[in-house]
Amino acid sequence: MDVLPEDIPYEEDVAANKHSVNSWLRYLNHKQGAKPSVRNLIYERAVQSIPGSYKLWHRYLLERQQQLKGARLDDEQFVFLNNTFERALTYMHKYPVIWLEYLGFLESQLLVTQTRRLYDRSLQSLPITQHEQVWPLYIKFVKRVGVPETAIRIYRRYLKLEPTHVEDFIDYLVSVKQFDEAARQLATAINNVKFNSRKGKSKHELWMWLSELASQNPERVSSVKVEPMIRSGLQKFTNEVGKLWTALADYYIRLSMFDKARDIYEEGIASVVTVRDFSQIWDAYSEFEYGLIQSAMEKMAAVEEKGGALDDAQVQQFDMDYARYEVLIDRQPLLISNVLLRQNPHNVTEWLKRVKLFKDDLKQTVAEYTRAFQTVDPKQATGKLQNLWSSFAQFWEANKRLPEARKVFEKAILVEFQKVDALASVWAEYIEMELRNKHYDNALKLAKRATVVPANYKTVALSAPVQQRLFKSIRLWSLYADLEESFGTFFTTKAVYDQILNLRIASPLTVLSYANFLEENHYYEDSFKAYERGVKAFKFPHVMDIWVTYLRRFMARYGGTKLERLRDLFEQAVESAPAKFAPSLYLMYAEAEEEYGLARHAMLVYDRGMKACDPDVQPGFCNIYLRRATENFGVTRMRQIFEKAIALLQPKDVRDFALRYSRLEKNLGEIDRARAVLGHAAQFCPPQRDSDFWEEWRLFEVKHGSVDTVREMFRVKRSTNAQFSSSYANFTPASSAASGPPADSMQALEAGLEDDEDDEDLGVPTVEGPPEGAVAENEDAIDIDVSDDEASDAEMEMTIVRKAVPKAVFGSAADELENRNKEKALFE
Repeated sequence: MDVLPEDIPYEEDVAANKHSVNSWLRYLNHKQGAKPSVRNLIYERAVQSIPGSYKLWHRYLLERQQQLKGARLDDEQFVFLNNTFERALTYMHKYPVIWLEYLGFLESQLLVTQTRRLYDRSLQSLPITQHEQVWPLYIKFVKRVGVPETAIRIYRRYLKLEPTHVEDFIDYLVSVKQFDEAARQLATAINNVKFNSRKGKSKHELWMWLSELASQNPERVSSVKVEPMIRSGLQKFTNEVGKLWTALADYYIRLSMFDKARDIYEEGIASVVTVRDFSQIWDAYSEFEYGLIQSAMEKMAAVEEKGGALDDAQVQQFDMDYARYEVLIDRQPLLISNVLLRQNPHNVTEWLKRVKLFKDDLKQTVAEYTRAFQTVDPKQATGKLQNLWSSFAQFWEANKRLPEARKVFEKAILVEFQKVDALASVWAEYIEMELRNKHYDNALKLAKRATVVPANYKTVALSAPVQQRLFKSIRLWSLYADLEESFGTFFTTKAVYDQILNLRIASPLTVLSYANFLEENHYYEDSFKAYERGVKAFKFPHVMDIWVTYLRRFMARYGGTKLERLRDLFEQAVESAPAKFAPSLYLMYAEAEEEYGLARHAMLVYDRGMKACDPDVQPGFCNIYLRRATENFGVTRMRQIFEKAIALLQPKDVRDFALRYSRLEKNLGEIDRARAVLGHAAQFCPPQRDSDFWEEWRLFEVKHGSVDTVREMFRVKRSTNAQFSSSYANFTPASSAASGPPADSMQALEAGLEDDEDDEDLGVPTVEGPPEGAVAENEDAIDIDVSDDEASDAEMEMTIVRKAVPKAVFGSAADELENRNKEKALFE
């Protein structure tokens, strides 16, 4: 190498400090732009001087690789660089980076064998703690090379270091179609108790993976016994039995063992207990049979196209396969029924559905019914077991074999059902069967048998068998009463109803039926006694219908001839009635008094009813009270009712009644009373909510009031607003007038009040009407410009004017007074 003058200082430096890395690096930096051969020579001198310098070797090797970019692989410089890497590894064999650089360089030269050997050398040279940097690259390399045997051997070595990567190995084996080795590795992982999947797979998932792998590749998997393995899984993983049975059948299908596959499908269908698993097996089974038919059809079509004759064996095989497929499709409902009954053999509903599948086969239907009765436990039955017995009896009845049906019912009435209603239903079906076949005497005898009361009926425990508690079934007693009413005598029917009442099992409907029966036979007092027993036996709300019917029938029978007795009945009814049911009874009571008694008594009943009603019903009841009082006593009687209603009703209902009361007083000319009513109701009407109330009061004062009354109205309005709102300032009396000039006299008055709000003595008198002969220019106008002296003079000179009271106020009394005045005039 020629030494240039500018290189002399660096040469002297490296000569003096040939073991200094920095001196050589300074020299290399100085020769940054020199030729590669020059820089390579300096690097060679440096690594010869400091052969253990990782920094020099690493930079040297990287630069040599950079120099070969774009060069042909047959260039001899690649060989020189490989030798350089080998020389570097003599000193740098503990540095994984040098090994990785060398490995990558060899891979780029496509030197497979040398690269593989170099990987082995690197693993032998590096400490085991650094192997994790080499193995992933080694595995990628052998996968990329495409030699499965070599890759499998290397993978096995890798798993000794990292056994948790077995799943990656299995994936690789499956990708190269080494299914037997994959199955072996997967089975080893499953059997290893300490194995934990890096991919988060459970033992169940690994097991299902092995089953699928073995069943889909039966000819290539020989190290694992597939059928014992899958059958053991059927016991371990009960939630995947459908997939496992299908996988086992698929294993034999791929081995062309079709009969064995059918046996597996049939065994699976006969053992699963869920519809989901059955659906999986049945779908695969039907698809398998259909595939055989389709394959046979294709072969037969190919033979016909070639002009050949079909073989008899092929035709017979096709017919057999087609028949199997049809039978499989027809058996589906029955197979599903088998699955559901394996789930719950005591499912009565499913047994009923199953029997319908054999409706055309008499013997099989009887056999299924018999099997059902032998299987179902009455204590564990789900559904209505009595329907199963009744269905069997109806089956015999439909086939015109009544003796067999009776035998079924006789057995059914001995079954220990869970509830009395179930046994009563069987008896009722038994009786109705006799009625349908017009054996009325037998039906009546059965009803008597069913309703026999035991001698110790008062001490029968609830835990006693249902046969001992059957006498408490109101259904059977009602049926017995209907039969006696239709086919027996009056006295036998009456005895049945009396027994029902004595046993205290009657319902309100039974009482009504009994009373109606007695009334139809003209035993009216006995029917009323039945009503009395009913009202004593029941409470509200059940007794409401009995009371209403009792009172109506009594009034229809006796009218007003037994008024005191009728009043006693009504008193008993309304005393025991809660507020929810009181209005109807009080209205009936009042109507009875109006029709048969005194109107005064009716008003008292209305008054009591108004107080006894539920608060939500009181407004409607008060309206009825007002209407009836007006019709009977005139409008003056309404005052008392309005006052009681306003004192009794809820605040939300007071407003409407107060307005109606006020209008009544105004129509009668009682202005002060109307104003007082409005003032009382104002405390329940916040201005923000009930603006229509205040508007009506305002119009009332415009027409009939004065400045003082208007001021009082506004005072009440402000106090009410303050009561219902959080701030007194929320209400401004003159807010409506601030929007523009007053539109009428009332607005003018309000505007004047706003200016003179603190003035207490405006001196405007209150006048009920103009004096006789005076002509008023404007009734609604209120003069607020009167001084105090003028106001006092006006009060002194005010004439009290009498106004005629409307005749309607006095009602019929007005006519009587007029007649008396006429009689007086005649005598005078």
